[in-house]
Amino acid sequence: MLQQLMRYLAQKAFDPSAETLKEYTIGVEAMSRPRDFDPKADPIVRVQIHRLRQKLKEYYDADGLHDRIVIEIPKGQYLPIFEWTGGMEALAGGKSVSAGEELLSNDQVVQSAADPVDPEVRRSNKPVSRAVLIAVAVVIAAFTAGLWIGDKWVPLGVTKMRATGAKSDFAKSSDPVIAFWAKYIGNDPTPVIAYPDAVFLLDNYNDLFRFKRGPTDYRGAPVDSHLAEQFASNPALVARAGQLYYENSYLGFGELKAVGMLSNLFGQMGYKPIVKPSRELTVDDLTQHNVIMLGSSSQNIAVAHFSSLGDFSFKDFDARLEQWRGVIVNGHPRRNEASTYHTERDPNTQVLKADYSLITIQPGIVPGRYIADFGGLDTTGSEGAIFYATSRSGVDELTKAIQLQGNTGDERPFPVFQALLKVRLEKGYHVLGVSLVAVHMLPSTRPETRDVGNTKALQP
Repeated sequence: MLQQLMRYLAQKAFDPSAETLKEYTIGVEAMSRPRDFDPKADPIVRVQIHRLRQKLKEYYDADGLHDRIVIEIPKGQYLPIFEWTGGMEALAGGKSVSAGEELLSNDQVVQSAADPVDPEVRRSNKPVSRAVLIAVAVVIAAFTAGLWIGDKWVPLGVTKMRATGAKSDFAKSSDPVIAFWAKYIGNDPTPVIAYPDAVFLLDNYNDLFRFKRGPTDYRGAPVDSHLAEQFASNPALVARAGQLYYENSYLGFGELKAVGMLSNLFGQMGYKPIVKPSRELTVDDLTQHNVIMLGSSSQNIAVAHFSSLGDFSFKDFDARLEQWRGVIVNGHPRRNEASTYHTERDPNTQVLKADYSLITIQPGIVPGRYIADFGGLDTTGSEGAIFYATSRSGVDELTKAIQLQGNTGDERPFPVFQALLKVRLEKGYHVLGVSLVAVHMLPSTRPETRDVGNTKALQP
């Protein structure tokens, strides 16, 4: 309940309309109380908020002692505030933020010291920087990691691991999550996390239009009107929008939380992940590092580039219409497997009830390196895939399923495979649980990758 409450309040903190959040609203929306919930008769909200304040204090007295972002729920109110205890330079280069030194520099966000990050930023109507949101997500993940105990999602328990031990020992750890990721990362001290940076067209009213394909320019550059109409998903609407500009700074909240969970896990294991947009992946990244990509091929251009292997693939049957119409296609269905999987909705309310996601771990373009993708049909699927791969129960289930495949002839230190997952949802965005649907092994070698020698191979 504390995990769910923390996620709910963190999301509401960036919603200007939630400034006067009431005890009744929290009880109904975050704690599943009935519509006739009476806060005067049932003090559950006050009790759980008090417990959450205590947990935050315990976290910042221990694991979060040196964190540069402090989350606080002031007495007398319910919305948390996010306070920077150091400058932006410290956030980008400090050792206490587990996303690593590259968190902001690789996102290429420029912010002067005269442009402070206000703890009251939640009351601003301006969009919040993606780098700031990623940093906040890292801190939330670090805090909630201390709450994932027992059969819950437990990456590492509450004890922070230091980087003083030999990383090779992690592969022999009794913790299946640590062993799993240590084998994947191997001798790479700085694995790359590539988040999707889908391109939109922005008008002067701050409305967004999807731009799935076509030539692009840097963020903020004006778009030629003929080009916009030719490639935009809704050309008729774009034609009436006036001047448009390229915009790629929006990120799904599921991928945002996935970055936080992975960065926290890697930081505790002593790694320093490089976090960057997928369009900035280079050949050096793919040859020198193990890469973890987030999102589906419709959102992440790097995933589209490297998704030629495997029975499972993302498919949009209509190139222009999206709105949860995409599917995961199973090219070779086995017994009890379907040929397609799609998001599921409540038949009455149409609220999303389930998403499907893929974990694909495939050989890299050079020996000894791997490329992984954790992506869902919706942003919640990406979150669910990382939840699964950073939980003991998930990794245990996945490992046993791979072992049941028998001798695949793959002598690599890490298996290459695709895992199809079902992600159960509440209210369309709360991940309630994740279950394994199928595992298909991949060839141990990959075909020659097109344009691999071209550093602009991932550009549209």
